[in-house]
Amino acid sequence: MRSWSASALVAVVVPLTAMTVIGVPATAEADANDVGTAGIPTAECIDRSIQLGPEEARLNRPEPAELIEGGGFTDLVQSFVSDLCSTADYPSAVSLATTDTKKLWRHAVDRAQGRQPSGSLSASDDRPLYWARLAEVAAVQQWKPSFGLSQQQRADIVAAIDRTGRGQDSISYSTPRSTTRHVLITGFDPYKLDSDIRGGNPSGATALALNGKVVQTAQGRVEFATAMFPVRWRDFGNGVVEQTLRPFLTNGADQVNLFATLSVGSPGEFDLEQNNGAWRGGKADNESVCYLGSVPNTAAAGPAPQWTRSTLPLPEMAAVPGPFPVKVRTSVDTALLPFFPALPVITDCRVPAIPGVPMPDGPPADSTAWAGGGGSYLSNESAYRATLLRDVAGAGLPGGHIHTPVLEGLPEAGLTGPDFDNNRDAIITQLTSLLLTAADSTRP
Repeated sequence: MRSWSASALVAVVVPLTAMTVIGVPATAEADANDVGTAGIPTAECIDRSIQLGPEEARLNRPEPAELIEGGGFTDLVQSFVSDLCSTADYPSAVSLATTDTKKLWRHAVDRAQGRQPSGSLSASDDRPLYWARLAEVAAVQQWKPSFGLSQQQRADIVAAIDRTGRGQDSISYSTPRSTTRHVLITGFDPYKLDSDIRGGNPSGATALALNGKVVQTAQGRVEFATAMFPVRWRDFGNGVVEQTLRPFLTNGADQVNLFATLSVGSPGEFDLEQNNGAWRGGKADNESVCYLGSVPNTAAAGPAPQWTRSTLPLPEMAAVPGPFPVKVRTSVDTALLPFFPALPVITDCRVPAIPGVPMPDGPPADSTAWAGGGGSYLSNESAYRATLLRDVAGAGLPGGHIHTPVLEGLPEAGLTGPDFDNNRDAIITQLTSLLLTAADSTRP
């Protein structure tokens, strides 16, 4: 264990009970008047002088428009903007946001599963959906309606697009649970877009590839339902995981048989995370915003636990063959000292926090979380929140987190290449086998 002076601790440690929100300047922010070949919609009712949010401002780059077109989403976005311009009141705008954005989700799922071939990009590519949805959000942000629209009402319209365009309100099963194992999985949007705006996320691609699929295994039938989450701290703090998953992880008619939160992890391997921690490690999200502190509790009635645990059949899943090794990650980091609430809050995420104490076999009893098996970013938090929701409900469901391999093979120039597409498809195929193994291994 490293030795730290009291002055060093005061300088860099964050109180466990505090959650500090730090706005980092958005490096991708661009002039809203810079049209170029951007993916930002244009129409008579759109005021391009209105500044976009940091996530939507990346649409000013040429790549988003190319990705939208490459996925066959251009006409859907244009239709939404045209309908938006003719919308006469707020309720109609909310209804439009819901119905038209559902078309984006449906198109992405149908395209990923070969029912609606369109565009020049691979069917499994998750990136077009992300940018098409953002283009609709940007249109609402810059919309000049013919009627009065409050800031909150505009935010509500955007929220409808966010929710519906990620399938969060479309989770359903076509088969009875009495005859079919119901499996619920969640993926994430692309991220690290300031490093490479062309990035994708195989967890989101898997969600599109599996949504609504019914698979017959040697043990019986399995049906998948899926949704996606944004790479944004604020949504998690507002309870997006609980709002999306609660009906399916608690006792009731909609309860599933198994769930898994998915995200991208290490190069060249799948990681099955055994433990999740209640700590946010201070990385920037897709809005270039950083959170550092304890995970806000939106599930437990009282104090939330420091740790939750996967109940997936990890040994059986680790034995699944494929091009990528599958590893069970038992190691976590605990906090160096137990008295964090007495220390001041870091107000700048660029100040590095001290490392935690590695615990290779999992967290000791009564330890304070510093990083779960999958770290302290939104992937860890999605797993922590889902498993906490399960535990609070006493549902006893098998569930936990799977980190996919990093999506590799993107060429130096261009939107895609055969190595990139083949790598994504290989990840989806092996991840499907992992999930089917989990479903079959937990049958009564």
